[in-house]
Amino acid sequence: MPYEPPAELAALSLAELAEAVAARRLPALDTWSPARIGTSHMRIAADGTWFHEGGRITRPAMVRAFSSLLTRDAAGKHWLVTPVEKLAIDVDDAAFIATDMDVRTDDEGRPVIAFRLNTDDVVLAGPDHPLRAAGTPDVPAFYLAVRHGAEARLNRSTYGQLIDHALTLSEPDTLAVESMGAHFSLLPA
Repeated sequence: MPYEPPAELAALSLAELAEAVAARRLPALDTWSPARIGTSHMRIAADGTWFHEGGRITRPAMVRAFSSLLTRDAAGKHWLVTPVEKLAIDVDDAAFIATDMDVRTDDEGRPVIAFRLNTDDVVLAGPDHPLRAAGTPDVPAFYLAVRHGAEARLNRSTYGQLIDHALTLSEPDTLAVESMGAHFSLLPA
């Protein structure tokens, strides 16, 4: 069956966004303890492109499948985990790229910021998926916690959308946003 990409974020209701998050059935990586450890000979470039033994992985379905097996440990090392083996994968910056965002309001009137990733995953920023400002004030970088320690870096247009949203809420010297009851400063430390 061919893959049908999801609708644009702006076209989805908050309930549809929540359904998209729930519909992504992911393996229970936390329950697996593979005995074999090795290298995958894979790399994720800073622009989100996946490579295997130097060749680009061009099938989006393969990237989505591999990304569902991705973890990052406390030391910052990325791994592809299966029940049988745990393979190191080189990641230039972040494992995912946030390619779009939209802001909605939940039933309690709180803002909910939804992000679309380069893998077509939808992630709702909040206590379980915090935003992190890094870099410098001159060259900031913004990251979203995705799952199993892995993060998404916001691409330039998504970063612009986030800053535009933040400027409607706060002054540039206190730039911040809220999502699902969590407060996130957008000023690099």
